[in-house]
Amino acid sequence: MIPDSTLTYLKSPALRPLWAAAHTRLTRNGRTARGRLTLTGLDADQREALSRLLNRVVGTTHTADLAHLDQQLRASAAGTGLLDVVEAVIGPIPDRRAEASAERERRASFREGANTAVLAAGLNGHEWVPEWLARVGRHGLTAVNQATTTLGLTIGAHARTWSRGELAQTVTGTAHGLDDDTPLTRLVLRGLALALTATPDIPATAPERRALWDAAGVAGDTIATTVLTCGLRPHNVPWLHERADLGAETHLTLREIRRLAPLHLPPQTIYVCENPRIIEAALDNGIDAPMVCTMGNPTTVTLALLDAITTSEGVQLAYHGDFDWPGLTIANRILTRYPAHPWQFTAPHYRAAVEQAASNRTPRQPLTGRPAASPWDPALAEAMTDLSISIHEEALIESLLPDLKA
Repeated sequence: MIPDSTLTYLKSPALRPLWAAAHTRLTRNGRTARGRLTLTGLDADQREALSRLLNRVVGTTHTADLAHLDQQLRASAAGTGLLDVVEAVIGPIPDRRAEASAERERRASFREGANTAVLAAGLNGHEWVPEWLARVGRHGLTAVNQATTTLGLTIGAHARTWSRGELAQTVTGTAHGLDDDTPLTRLVLRGLALALTATPDIPATAPERRALWDAAGVAGDTIATTVLTCGLRPHNVPWLHERADLGAETHLTLREIRRLAPLHLPPQTIYVCENPRIIEAALDNGIDAPMVCTMGNPTTVTLALLDAITTSEGVQLAYHGDFDWPGLTIANRILTRYPAHPWQFTAPHYRAAVEQAASNRTPRQPLTGRPAASPWDPALAEAMTDLSISIHEEALIESLLPDLKA
């Protein structure tokens, strides 16, 4: 410890330029007294104080060797080196190199822990995950692990439908763990936004946030929204048989689906489309094939119905949607989550649709938004990138209906 009288002397205003410059150099040097620093514009008081300290004549400009100054201070009444003196006078000197090394270790540990959580949640291989991890790296690993678990239970390998309170209780131990104002909710919503809308922006309004939760299969209530279907004839629901026999569409609420599930169906293919015009056209043509419409990105009630349908052995889904980037994102969700295959949703079908639109002189609609992959047929995404034309599903009704009649 520096004696009080000596410390008072070292803290004199005339010596402060030396200690301030040394503080900057020691910070840059990793707290090591080496190299030289130059002081300029020294006034008379400063020159006199430095001359007494260094035991040599100092002019208006002076260059000090830090290693030599360190030795002088150790041999003086201070009894310690330059580092301790500067910290006593000016303040702590950060160890930038140690901090940088610790930060590298923290990031490596975070990446390892986050990647383990991603793997456990069944999210590995999803294109949006690296960007999400890059954006949430400043948060603690515990929060990121909980967010990853939540995403895995909604849009990952372990996805199912939930109420938000039930999901929060499962992940955090409290039904309020995913309330709107929690940091965990913001992490989850950013992941859902990237996965479902291809944007990292968290919805700004409460209705938009509820819609995003709903698209991920997390419901706020069980009766406000419905899923459009037709032609379903489960063994255990006679009134659905009746509506199918009448050629009528049916709107099911989440409450109804949960009450009826599982739906016991014979082995069959159930056609899943994105646009309600497909079901409307099928019914108008007297077609009673079993169908479900996602109405765009499938919401909680839609996912709940598909969950209930695909519990029956031998039931498969055939999916068709818009030939645009959101359409591919939706297809990825359906084809990954369920026993399903594409329905006229490959590169040859896309190219044929573009040619048909051109022959019909349909105004060209350019592709917009973030590109998505098509792992069931990589050539599809390549063709869409190449032609950069979007084809909406309702333009393809005539080519889809024959499959439904088979």
